[in-house]
Amino acid sequence: MNPKVDRAIAVVAILPMLWSARYRYQHYGLNLPVVYYFISTFVVVLTMVSRRPPKRITSNPWFWLLAFVNTYFPQAILPFMDRGGPVISPKVSNALAIVALLFSLWARLSLGRNIGFVPAQREIVTGGAYGYVRHPIYTGLILSYLAVALRIYSPRNVTLLGFAVFWMILKSLVEESFLRTDPQYAAYMTKVRARWIPFAI
Repeated sequence: MNPKVDRAIAVVAILPMLWSARYRYQHYGLNLPVVYYFISTFVVVLTMVSRRPPKRITSNPWFWLLAFVNTYFPQAILPFMDRGGPVISPKVSNALAIVALLFSLWARLSLGRNIGFVPAQREIVTGGAYGYVRHPIYTGLILSYLAVALRIYSPRNVTLLGFAVFWMILKSLVEESFLRTDPQYAAYMTKVRARWIPFAI
């Protein structure tokens, strides 16, 4: 793809995330899970607008649809979440949010300019957080969703956040089905077996 076109697409793609950051602040105030989202969104913006154009990208329309749903589902559910209530001490959910933030930043910085939403091959990253799990950004997001669920628990919120995790897991499997045709990535999958939890799953 033309680098200018790719970056223009990236800028348009991140606009809903900027809206989401503003929405979270207006409705939930300034707490650690919200701060997590602000910082994470800022890093996404920086890496997306400077990302490398893909060497190859999936042409499967279902993969594109899944990428769209996975990327924007967390923004789409915001108006449907209620305030809920804490089920554990805020100190615990705050600590979990900090761990999620640090892990997410490590993962995104490890990936660098190779970020993308649609399954595509740029430079294969095997170091940093990617030396422990194949989808560390999703690991950080899952931890952040858990922190949110514990802070504003309600059956509705847990259900919506559960669907967000489901789309991430599904997309990670789809990404691998696309990338594993590259021998270098196939070798990486053999070396790093954990997808989301280091040394486990």
